[in-house]
Amino acid sequence: MNTQVQTTEKPVPIWRVGFWPLLFVLAWFVVYWNLQTAADTVMTLVPLDPKSHLFNALAFFIFEVPKVLMLLALITFLAGIVQTFFTPEKTRALLAGKRLGIGNVLAAMLGIVTPFCSCSAIPLFIGFLTAGVPLGVTFSFLVAAPMINEVALVLLFGLFGWKIALLYLVLGLSIAIMAGLVIGKLNPVELVESWVFEVPNVAHPDQKKTWATRFSAGWASLNNILWKVAPYILIGVALGAGIHGYVPEDFMAGLMGRDNWWAVPAATLIGVPMYSNAAGMIPVLQALVAKGAAIGSALAFMMAVTALSLPEFLILRKIMKPRLIALFAGIVSVGIIIVGYVFNAVI
Repeated sequence: MNTQVQTTEKPVPIWRVGFWPLLFVLAWFVVYWNLQTAADTVMTLVPLDPKSHLFNALAFFIFEVPKVLMLLALITFLAGIVQTFFTPEKTRALLAGKRLGIGNVLAAMLGIVTPFCSCSAIPLFIGFLTAGVPLGVTFSFLVAAPMINEVALVLLFGLFGWKIALLYLVLGLSIAIMAGLVIGKLNPVELVESWVFEVPNVAHPDQKKTWATRFSAGWASLNNILWKVAPYILIGVALGAGIHGYVPEDFMAGLMGRDNWWAVPAATLIGVPMYSNAAGMIPVLQALVAKGAAIGSALAFMMAVTALSLPEFLILRKIMKPRLIALFAGIVSVGIIIVGYVFNAVI
């Protein structure tokens, strides 16, 4: 007689699954707070004149690369854990049926904690509309997600302090909310490709996740995002190092200085054809500010590169008509320019 013995897996204690994540965070803080000392020690071994342009550029590069990579590693690990609470299905459910105003605020805030890249614009846009999310609410999410993601906020905090990071967060949310409200009032649904509304809304069962699963998602997020973004960081820091070491302060002050009224719109227009992410642009922002560029003008340049890039427009063209893309770009551009002028006025 064959008998089947059913066994139930005992839940793993939280202290056991959290040991390695806790060790990682503690080690991170120890290394991070000693980076400057380590970088200075390395530069003492470099056979260059400390007053030379090359020495200054190299010192910037050696310190900023591990600093930015470490900030990115920590925040992508935490973001991976957060994303287990905010799946696309849950996001759609939270936004579906919300009226303008409340829905725009909620969508913009969700854009921060659900850092989907521009490649996710098509399935998210389709999923939102088929789930009943208003067009304006959807646009608030699409503006907030690339512009004020968690990587940008943490790097701004680490490099510029909490005041600039907080002001960036508030103004970025304001842009996303206002852009969604304007598009929601106009409600140009006819400018969305018709096939979008013909896609069935597929619901996926919500599976309860353990902390072991959530920590695994954090490690996976760190591994996947860090290696994808690292090349952008190296390029961004290299550009920043070149600016820091070789570009005269008077040049940047004259081009993007506070006294030039046209600096903010010019920086916004220059940033649109380019493409990068916030992690790669913030070292450039830091170098520009250090060389005399006004913080608002430099931020306008960064926001245009991350939120109004041509590759994003090409992706969005598959789901909306050019007039709607132009409306979207115009509203966001005006918001970025306003943010630039506000930063120049108060910082």
